[in-house]
Amino acid sequence: MLVDPQSRLCEAWRKEFAEYPAVTVVQGYFEDLENFDCLVSPANSFGIMDGGVDLAISRFFPGIQDRVQELILQKFYGYQPVGTSLMAPTGDPRHPWLAHTPTMRIPMPLSGPLTRQVYESMWAMLCAVAAHNRQGDSAAEIHVVACPGLGTATGGVDPTVAARLMATAYGRHIEPKIVSAWRLLGQQDL
Repeated sequence: MLVDPQSRLCEAWRKEFAEYPAVTVVQGYFEDLENFDCLVSPANSFGIMDGGVDLAISRFFPGIQDRVQELILQKFYGYQPVGTSLMAPTGDPRHPWLAHTPTMRIPMPLSGPLTRQVYESMWAMLCAVAAHNRQGDSAAEIHVVACPGLGTATGGVDPTVAARLMATAYGRHIEPKIVSAWRLLGQQDL
């Protein structure tokens, strides 16, 4: 599920994800959703959750910043790179997981080549959720992920670009393939 209050982003998602009926788009705020198992945090590499969506997340899940930062310390020695995603327990039985997924090292605009970080973050989150579900605990399995726009707030990525990058990552994740030669890569893969 893609959720964001920005109408331009939601329109772009509807267009880019049109071929994926399993993905729903909700124009609104994650706090108003009733049914999700995992919320994506479009985060920074240090787990500081003091602005934008992350501030709303830390208010919704009290103590989540401390849990996230402890996991970053344990798994990444205090610095979680862009292109990774970690699963943090929220302490909320209705919405038990947070996918902490840095879209940027520190709060900054994502322009030029840095817009690629939207794709990398979406890809990392999808892989982290899949890995979590492969652990075999059906009671802890994630069925519904609520994902806001990645890189579209502080990062300033144009909603149409972000939607295209997120959809490309999603499409490649649900239909993975091996690329056997460099010449077979498209421009979007570089």
